Amino acid sequence: MRVLKVLGFLLFLTAITFASENKLGIHNVAKVSFSSAVRVGATVIPAGNYTVRHTMEGQDHVMMFTRPGKKDVFKVKCTLVALERKASQDQQTVEVSGSERVLRELVFAGDSAKHVF
Repeated sequence: MRVLKVLGFLLFLTAITFASENKLGIHNVAKVSFSSAVRVGATVIPAGNYTVRHTMEGQDHVMMFTRPGKKDVFKVKCTLVALERKASQDQQTVEVSGSERVLRELVFAGDSAKHVF
């Protein structure tokens, strides 16, 4: 009986792990933080903590940035580029253009693709 309980618990944990990652090799929901405003595509996103949702609009990959307790939703198209192996940590690639910070890539730990803007 104890073995069945352990197997059931392991099966439950496995299901949760696979549910959080979709067939594209990325998590549907992640968290990101910006210490200062950053341009993502044509959108300027203010500094703060965000929940990021990866969605599809037709054939377009779209990242939706929302702040807890705020009504702002920033939608930005992205391109997925496969990584050689799953990312071991979160990573932001930011360039400085004049006085503006521009986000070029986002990688989330555990994903096997990066988001390119």
